[in-house]
Amino acid sequence: MNNKFAVRGGSGDTTVVDKTARPQDNLYLAVNSDYLDQLEIPADRSRMGSFDQIAENVEKTLMADFAAFASGEKEVPALPNLAKAVELYKLAKDFDKRNADGAEPIQADLKKLEGLNSWNDLQGAAAALAKEGFDLPFSFSVDADMKNTKVNTVYFGGPHIFLPDTTTYESPDSEKLLGVLKEQTLKLFQMAGVSEEKAAEYVDGALAYDQRLAKVVKSSEEWADYPAMYNPISLADFKSKFTSFDMGQFLAGFLGEEPEVLINTEPRYLDQAEGLLNEASFSEIKGWMLVKFINDVASSLSQEFREAAFPFSQALTGQPQLASGIKQAYRIANSTFSEVVGIYYGQTYFGAAAKEDVLGMIKRMLKVYEDRLAKNDWLSQATKEKAITKLQALILKVGYPDKIEDIYNRLQVTPAEEGGSLYSNLQAASQESIKYSLEKLHQPVDRTVWMMPGNLVNACYDPQRNDITFPAAILQAPFYSADQSRAANYGGIGAVIAHEVSHAFDNNGAQFDEFGNMKNWWTEADYKEFADRTKAEIALFDGLKFGPTTLNGKQIVSENIADQGGLAAAMTACKEEGQGLEDFYANWARVWAQKSLEAAIKMIVSVDVHAPGPLRANVQAQCQDEFYETFDVKPGDGMYLAPEDRVKIW
Repeated sequence: MNNKFAVRGGSGDTTVVDKTARPQDNLYLAVNSDYLDQLEIPADRSRMGSFDQIAENVEKTLMADFAAFASGEKEVPALPNLAKAVELYKLAKDFDKRNADGAEPIQADLKKLEGLNSWNDLQGAAAALAKEGFDLPFSFSVDADMKNTKVNTVYFGGPHIFLPDTTTYESPDSEKLLGVLKEQTLKLFQMAGVSEEKAAEYVDGALAYDQRLAKVVKSSEEWADYPAMYNPISLADFKSKFTSFDMGQFLAGFLGEEPEVLINTEPRYLDQAEGLLNEASFSEIKGWMLVKFINDVASSLSQEFREAAFPFSQALTGQPQLASGIKQAYRIANSTFSEVVGIYYGQTYFGAAAKEDVLGMIKRMLKVYEDRLAKNDWLSQATKEKAITKLQALILKVGYPDKIEDIYNRLQVTPAEEGGSLYSNLQAASQESIKYSLEKLHQPVDRTVWMMPGNLVNACYDPQRNDITFPAAILQAPFYSADQSRAANYGGIGAVIAHEVSHAFDNNGAQFDEFGNMKNWWTEADYKEFADRTKAEIALFDGLKFGPTTLNGKQIVSENIADQGGLAAAMTACKEEGQGLEDFYANWARVWAQKSLEAAIKMIVSVDVHAPGPLRANVQAQCQDEFYETFDVKPGDGMYLAPEDRVKIW
């Protein structure tokens, strides 16, 4: 940014209310300050805003339904598998049983891990442990091959570390956060019956090992480069990276075979795997697995365990209070049977008429997008035609799926009277999910599977399926409402729709064709121009301040490209219908309204591939000439960027 008037993000701190703000100086604060001044963050949350309030209302609605189903006040609808979700909810809300059981449900699994007494023990048990859902210091998964999305293949990567991101280890907060985790884990171990001496040994080993892992696993910025995870490697070359650990034995036990080729998602980790997976590291690995285990399972035990496992989460997010037990019960049922609950929500609260209406809006936005691509002034005709082919091939998923994925038919819930505990049922569900995933290896890719359930307030684009998903829950005010102006709806759901479409042409999506295969469909000159514009988008956000944090432009570039394209296409549709743009830009800013605790800002910015909402609202508006015309923004105003500093891609 080379202009003296260039103030990216608008003047003023977007985390601080300013009721005197003008749209010319800070669009976000001008629109949202009155709302933010009245907005309170509930004690069991770390943030609140437009997205969050919709999500909270959806959750309240479904919690009331589940309570009525469980009490018999309402009959459980005949939707397949919904009765199982209600049964799991009953188990989760039965705190009399959970409290009486204490640590008993986890004892067999805890002893299984504690019983690993040597490197040979770990090697012999590793495949079975992985199939049972225990964390190992590496990971395997089955998903569509990025260069042939009709078939599934095996992906290899490293593990998740204790802190949110590798960069968190470099922050001033790391020592404090790890101290909280240490004290929490020592307490949990002792509550579970582990001796003080053994607990200290496990925790010290775990923390040392996690520090080593953090030096080699990918950061959030690196994961944001989605195509960079595709690194095919032959079985022989892969196994040669492991001298001490018998990877052939593991693959045979875990997958039932040794695949000829694997996809290595983390080359740096694989190159250093021998230094992490060896006999000298055994005690640290064992401690690390046990620390992962006890912290993961504590929330499925008694209220005392839930409370003992809260401090680390609280330190990360700043959330004052633990969510209530009844709220947790619903969330457990919802997360385990997500698609089932989402279909129930969609059928009950969304309906076919609304689905058709939204489909019409999507088709309208796709037509606008196609016209914009056809009129694009920096693409060659050859690349334009390929882009339009990809656009026309997009698969639309709106509201909720027509069928339930088969995994939910396979999940079973054993009630308390038959010996089931909440923990045993969650473990069984996890193991069935792992088995289901591994079975996909030799099955064709099912392109009908949804990435999001109908009750989630979100939307997504999947580059490997070239599809866009709009769950029913996001299709309400302020995003979409019959009571809002057409311009406001374009600034809300219209921009969200076009945002997801734009992901097909962001720095990641642009590397996939209309079938979802990673393939170059650009001319060399066009891709170079696109890369230059992508660099400008990175620079546009890089270094921006948000509360106590500084943004990393590379980490958030794909979402920012999607915002740029989405807002531009929605604005065009709004103009073509003769709608004024004041409501359009106001609602664009309104949907990003949010208030977050400082700790939550630090955590989210470290891992999220999205820019904070307030800066999404301001910076993208600053790049549109129509914004300047609408609000008469002039040099010297806080929102003014010189024309040469305005980034335009789609």
